[in-house]
Amino acid sequence: MTNKLVAVTAGLSRPSSTRLLADRLTEAVRRQAHTADLDVQVVELRELAAEIAQNMVTGFPGPRLRDAIGTVTGADGLIAVTPVFTGSYSGLFKSFFDVIDNRALTGTPVLIAATGGSARHSLVLEHAMRPLFAYLRSIVIPTAVYAAAEDWGAGGDGALDSRIDRAAAELAALIEARPAVVRGSAPEEAVVPFEQQLAALATEE
Repeated sequence: MTNKLVAVTAGLSRPSSTRLLADRLTEAVRRQAHTADLDVQVVELRELAAEIAQNMVTGFPGPRLRDAIGTVTGADGLIAVTPVFTGSYSGLFKSFFDVIDNRALTGTPVLIAATGGSARHSLVLEHAMRPLFAYLRSIVIPTAVYAAAEDWGAGGDGALDSRIDRAAAELAALIEARPAVVRGSAPEEAVVPFEQQLAALATEE
C-alpha cells in the first residue's frame, strides 16, 4: 500500500527557508519510513494566494486550490510549515486551513513546524499551531520543529538536525500505524418521523 505524505509550506520568498525546512522534514520522513511506498507531494501556498483570497469571499475554490485541498485532505500524513509573522502563523497559512472543511483532517497525523528570524518566536508552535490542528481533530505529533536564522548553515549546533530526525520518526510511525479513517462526513443520524415522535409522547402520558 502506498502512503501519501503531503507538505504544506507557506513561505513567500524564493528561495524560502520555510520551503527548505519542509524539504528537510519530508526527506527525513522518507528515510525513517519502513515502507518504500511513500508518495511525497508539496503544496506551495504562495502559488495559491489569489485563489485562497477569492475562496474566502466567494466560498468556492478555484481549480488549483480545489486540487490542493484534495491533495491535503487525502494525505496519510501532513507536514505543515509556516513562517512566523507578528508572533503567529502567517495569514496565508491560516486562510488555507480556514477554507478546508473543519472535519476533513480528522485523525490525520500532522507534524507542525515554523521558521523565524529569532528563537524568541519558537513558542508559536505551541500557542498557535498546535491548538489549530487540535481544533481540526488532527493528531499532532509531540515533537514540533522550529528553525531560526542561526540554525541554518555552519553556525548551527546540530540541534535542528536532531529535532528533525525525532519529529520525522514520530510522524513516520504514525503514518504506518494509521488505521483507515473516513473523513469529511459527520455521523448520520436516524430521522424519526414526526408522527412517531408524537405517538411516543402520547404513550409516555
